[in-house]
Amino acid sequence: MHTIAVVDDDAITRETLKAYLEGEGYRVLLARDGDQLSGLLARGRVDLLLLDIRLPGKDGLMVTRELRANSNIGIILITGRSDRMDRIVGLELGADDYITKPFEPREILARTRSLLRRVATKAGKPSIGRVKRFDGWELHLDKRRLRDPAGEDMRLTSAEFELLAAFVENPGRVLTRDDLLDLTLRGDNVPYDRSIDRLVRRLRRVVEFDPADPLRIVTVHGMGYMFQAEVE
Repeated sequence: MHTIAVVDDDAITRETLKAYLEGEGYRVLLARDGDQLSGLLARGRVDLLLLDIRLPGKDGLMVTRELRANSNIGIILITGRSDRMDRIVGLELGADDYITKPFEPREILARTRSLLRRVATKAGKPSIGRVKRFDGWELHLDKRRLRDPAGEDMRLTSAEFELLAAFVENPGRVLTRDDLLDLTLRGDNVPYDRSIDRLVRRLRRVVEFDPADPLRIVTVHGMGYMFQAEVE
């Protein structure tokens, strides 16, 4: 059973999401702010957060930044319709997705299921050492680990890892956004095509010497993206 933490200062929102998600078979924990969330995380495993940006005290963006320093937990931001810039910042800080208020419970469920699949896709598989190498980098597909040419582990979100895996497993091939949605399990039920562009920008900051002039993940105008490094 997956565990989901709903972090929102509005009690009605918390209880509504709790009732709906528990009805779908999930274990749901509740927190009204970042401090309560820290207590939940200290007591046990949480697979995914539904995290309101507008929290009292430490807001959702600060929570996202702190969690991404040492965790790959799934994060879906809950935002207001006027919070466009905050949504962009949240994604840049490492959130996996966002949903705007007012929301339909079915949309929450679809996005939650999609993200949990990505988080858990390889969690139960034994590590058999599948490694892809490019330009001195190593992507350990089963261990879900990226090492830079100096041998340092580079932290990736679940979405960033899936996107890089899609690229290194298809070098030299032009991948459309739809291709990448399918390869990263983001293409079911809800549209994510613009999030691919954001993920590419984030990934370039990790694996490119100059993200503004990428040499590995290149844009093929009018079509999509191509990974043009040699992969072993």
